[in-house]
Amino acid sequence: MRGWIIYKDSQGLLKQETYEVERLLAAAEEEGIDLQVYSPDQFDLTITREDGKSILIDGKSVELPDFVIPRMGASTTYFALAIIRHLERLGVYCVNSSQSIETVKDKLFAQQILAECNLPTPNTMLVKFPVNIDLVEKQIGFPVVIKTLSGSQGSGVFLSKSKEEFDDLMQLIEAANPQANIILQQFVKSSHGRDLRVLTIGGRAVACMERNSQGKNFKANVSAGGTGKSFPITPEIEWLATQTANVLNLDVAGIDLLFDEQHFKICEANSSPGFEGLEGALGIDVAKEILHFIRIRLGIFDKSTKPEAQEKAAESAA
Repeated sequence: MRGWIIYKDSQGLLKQETYEVERLLAAAEEEGIDLQVYSPDQFDLTITREDGKSILIDGKSVELPDFVIPRMGASTTYFALAIIRHLERLGVYCVNSSQSIETVKDKLFAQQILAECNLPTPNTMLVKFPVNIDLVEKQIGFPVVIKTLSGSQGSGVFLSKSKEEFDDLMQLIEAANPQANIILQQFVKSSHGRDLRVLTIGGRAVACMERNSQGKNFKANVSAGGTGKSFPITPEIEWLATQTANVLNLDVAGIDLLFDEQHFKICEANSSPGFEGLEGALGIDVAKEILHFIRIRLGIFDKSTKPEAQEKAAESAA
């Protein structure tokens, strides 16, 4: 089985902090899967009627892989999306699809879809300059969470504790970029500094971790200094995570849930979830789980694998 990872840096330029890419490469080597890393800049697209079996990388025509794993998440550019769409049209399985990546990249659009499906989410509002602060107070309230439309690992997320603080920040943003796309979101007090990250693969909730900033920050991201520990997957957590992944069409997803008293609200979904914290806190092999799912999804098994083992693996994935 052959696969590509599309990442912001090529395989020769990978940095040490790219934990997930390195883990996928190591797991692929163990599984006998030929997995290569390419950056969008290495691709050239030529749309023709005749050539449906190749694509240009570094100016050369190459054989198509069996699957592609985009690992750019919220930083996916239009050009990168075009590459993924092109590969999909050529019959290559992409996990996740271009449509789902584009959907969750736009946090407001994703919230609209979740609300349409009657799933619990924080009240959300799109900023329009000049901002009507009284309307924000009436519809959302203070404190209020301020988010850029696209961002990951807690970047582009701020908390304004008062009207005055909020007003100052909005004036600054408007002065810098009056066309900025900003959303406001209800602050869920009971989830201050903590949340849940649920990893879903193939419609299953395979891992759940509580993230906690230990009171240092209202954001709980492990990448921002928070800690992680195992958290039991209750029926409610499983249903919320799998439903979110399903309606957003995500085969592999990181679903973030906020503690809402005795229940939960869906904060957001990630199409390219980091899993260093999950593997460290829960002791699971996320990279291998992802590759096993892809193998079963495509029905490509190693020739040495016995039929009974294949059947057992397929049952576990179901």
